[in-house]
Amino acid sequence: MTFHNLHNNRLALILLCLSACTDLVAQDNVVREDTLEEVTVMSRSAQRRLEEVQVGVEKIDIGTMAKVPTIFGERDIIKNLQLLPGVKSESEASSGYQVRGGTSAQNLILLDGATIYNAGHLMGLFSTFYDGALNNASLYKGMVPAAFGGGTSSVFDINTRVGDMRKYHFGGSIGLLSASVSAEGPIQTDRSSFLFTARRSYLDLFLKMTKDYKNNTLNFYDNNLQFSFRLSNHDRLSLTFFRGRDNMGVEDLMDMKWGNTTANADWLHTFSDNHHAHTQFTFSHFGSDVGIDMLDIYYTMKGFIKHLTLHHDQRWMPTRRMTFKYGLESTYLQLQSAEWDINLLHQREKRDAWSNAVWLHQEWKIADNLELSSGLRLSLHSVLGGAPYYHLDDEGNITHTEQPSSGHIVKTYTHLEPRFSANWQITPRQSIKIGYSRMTQDIHAIRGSSMSMPFDRYTMSSNILKPEVADQVAAGWAGMTHNGDYDFSAEAYFKTIHNVYDYRDGKSFYSEIEIERLLLGGRGRAYGLELCAHKNKGKLTGWASYTLSWSENKIAGINNGDWYTASNDRRHDFCVIGILEGRRGWEFSAMWRYNTGQALTAPSSKYEVNGRTYYYYAERNGYRAPASHRLDLSATHTKRLRHATRIWSFGIYNAYNRYNPFVIRFVNDEDKPSGTTTKLTAMIGIVPSISYTLKY
Repeated sequence: MTFHNLHNNRLALILLCLSACTDLVAQDNVVREDTLEEVTVMSRSAQRRLEEVQVGVEKIDIGTMAKVPTIFGERDIIKNLQLLPGVKSESEASSGYQVRGGTSAQNLILLDGATIYNAGHLMGLFSTFYDGALNNASLYKGMVPAAFGGGTSSVFDINTRVGDMRKYHFGGSIGLLSASVSAEGPIQTDRSSFLFTARRSYLDLFLKMTKDYKNNTLNFYDNNLQFSFRLSNHDRLSLTFFRGRDNMGVEDLMDMKWGNTTANADWLHTFSDNHHAHTQFTFSHFGSDVGIDMLDIYYTMKGFIKHLTLHHDQRWMPTRRMTFKYGLESTYLQLQSAEWDINLLHQREKRDAWSNAVWLHQEWKIADNLELSSGLRLSLHSVLGGAPYYHLDDEGNITHTEQPSSGHIVKTYTHLEPRFSANWQITPRQSIKIGYSRMTQDIHAIRGSSMSMPFDRYTMSSNILKPEVADQVAAGWAGMTHNGDYDFSAEAYFKTIHNVYDYRDGKSFYSEIEIERLLLGGRGRAYGLELCAHKNKGKLTGWASYTLSWSENKIAGINNGDWYTASNDRRHDFCVIGILEGRRGWEFSAMWRYNTGQALTAPSSKYEVNGRTYYYYAERNGYRAPASHRLDLSATHTKRLRHATRIWSFGIYNAYNRYNPFVIRFVNDEDKPSGTTTKLTAMIGIVPSISYTLKY
């Protein structure tokens, strides 16, 4: 197997003004092997990490996020997650992330309680979330509170800020590829407020200046709007809206549009100091629209996912040492797996479902050095009629079709999901944690590659496809030095997943409109060890993390029914971040990371029939891409003016110009009767950036 040069077209439009997307000649270092990975996000509080009762969770420090080196000068909350133990990016500069051996499709992402899909702009170069609108966020990778359900790998819970009820504030930022504005202030002093942020890229303006790309489209935008009302001393109401949209087009050849829209009403009522009620009504919509016209083939595909959710929970503290949280949730789902036109062929698959859940969660501080957190969630997922449902034989052929009436319950899946975690502080500066969690997931993503794409196909559990069920156990140790200057943690986990789905041999996401015909189900397992060390005080702060992990699947009908390496398996992941506080408003940071290459399936041999070349694949994901590593640098200068704050940010992404693999393809080698050529495409070389921010 050999590598040859390949012109990189994947993101030439995005980077034509800023960096050289390069051809890459690589060595024969795609290694054959039988060969995967929770999250901890840095906080300055070592004591809080030590005392946290839940295994595998930490609150995100938005202030620290702003200091980490970024690509194109855009601060990105998701790319900050990827720097932490147990969390890996899907690919170079991608917003997709994988947690503890799961795929990015197994992460539940919530923005003010509304579900977000494909949380990236420009194919993942930028996060969907503008940092100026964010208040706080938590990533749960181990023991997940019983109030959450729907993500077998992790839950990322993000909340937007509330506008200032006393003063008006305005701000703006301009960088190489995008600009943003923000405004907030009182509507009625001390009674109500608003917050508005908007961000838009302007790469399409550069394209219009070029001869070759002036008729192309490439832009994104996102908006956040929030109103908060203090109705009384006991009641607060907030209304939140979000919209993010991407547009990409290549003259008359291709047109792609995708994005998320959410809206929610949130009412918080206080009965007393120890009893609160929270009611939320949310709507979310993710949609994609792809059109291609080339080689005498006209192809369009549309898909969407809609959630309409009513959520109610209460928090009651009968004593200072005990807290109860309980609630219920009901969601009406509509999911269009695909609606496509291929020349004169029109096909569509759309289905509805109704999901309900009730839960009880308890936190109990038994003693000063022992705390327990436990919960139980009952989830019910009902498959609704109004669309055709199929019965298949072992080869995936349809043997019978049913057409139940709209609203008719075709099948209901019921699951009990226990959650448990304990923290035992063996000394004032050391603690041991253990935990167990069961999670289920009813929405499955079917992807054409190992990366998230806006045109991925989604489907729900049906009469054939069952919900994913993940059981995870974890145990860890946390400790800190006497004055909290340093803290350390180690955590091991083992996870099993039932009803994991993968493509049948020879099938891809567009082979059939009936998505169940493409898939086979089985089970998976993931296990690993995560190590992390923080330096919390002094002019130089930062952290270092290392993850050793495995991820495997076993599905009858794939790889001869044997265990095989999952496509997201990466054995080693190491990252070190340093943040140096300089003089006169300067702050410097550096980040270096290394990770093992991704597992992939390569042809073992080839043969010809009637002049056509066919490939034979001996095993699934039996090869591995080259390892990836890079160094990022940044410098920020902040100056307080009389009525404003000015911030200049400078950065270098991939400082030593390492071309990491982004796409690997196997094609016929004309010079070798039984050989193939591996063509490896890199996405980004060295990228300098600069941005200017002004806040009033």
